[in-house]
Amino acid sequence: EVQLVESGGGLVQAGGSLRLSCAASGFTFDGYAIGWFRQAPGKEREGVSVISSTDGNTYYADSVKGRFTISRDNAKNTVYLQMNSLKPEDTAVYYCAASWRVGVVHFQYEYDYWGQGTQVTVSS
Repeated sequence: EVQLVESGGGLVQAGGSLRLSCAASGFTFDGYAIGWFRQAPGKEREGVSVISSTDGNTYYADSVKGRFTISRDNAKNTVYLQMNSLKPEDTAVYYCAASWRVGVVHFQYEYDYWGQGTQVTVSS
């Protein structure tokens, strides 16, 4: 059974940090690009960051560039999203997703598996 399980969300003050984890099972993890997406109340889900399967290339949305860092540990079948200098506008449910496509995968429809999400709340 394919599973993606996010963890590490919570409540943090503006300027603080959180590290999200995405633990995968049930598929060949190192062959998949992993993306982080988020959905704030009343807004559409948007892409935050992606790490490719093959060469470790990464992508960051402009809104998080310089503050968030994505990384992967293929030995642990886990991807991390280190979030620093958090802002209230980062408040959202964060989802990880996996895509078998090569490279940095940008579009949500290209992702095959999704986690259930973890809530991140940043207070001002």
